[in-house]
Amino acid sequence: VQLEESGGGLVQTGGSLRLSCVASGTTFGTYALGWFRQAPGKEREFVAAISWSGAETKYADSVKDRLTISKGNAKNTVYLQMNGLKPEDSAVYYCATDPIPPGGWGTRSQRNTSWGQGTQVTVSS
Repeated sequence: VQLEESGGGLVQTGGSLRLSCVASGTTFGTYALGWFRQAPGKEREFVAAISWSGAETKYADSVKDRLTISKGNAKNTVYLQMNGLKPEDSAVYYCATDPIPPGGWGTRSQRNTSWGQGTQVTVSS
């Protein structure tokens, strides 16, 4: 499976960005898609996930009121709309896919994750 992210960049506090990810390959099937992020000196952390159908989502508590994950018309595309950005949102954002449903993302149940190369998001204060 290949995951290609786009949409990162530099934005001021309170601004918005939309990240996109396109998944390709023959093995990802009907897996869930989602996003993690990693800031310098910190561990990679779960941000949001969405089921293949788009009916189920899960968010990290720190982002649920500001970020929205959605699927494109093509099921292999996922978006992360980020509003009200804060400096602490600055990180490399990684698109990911995993066979478990969104409810298991960010837990020890998540063991077979495939990753994209990441896209940098920088929020200036």
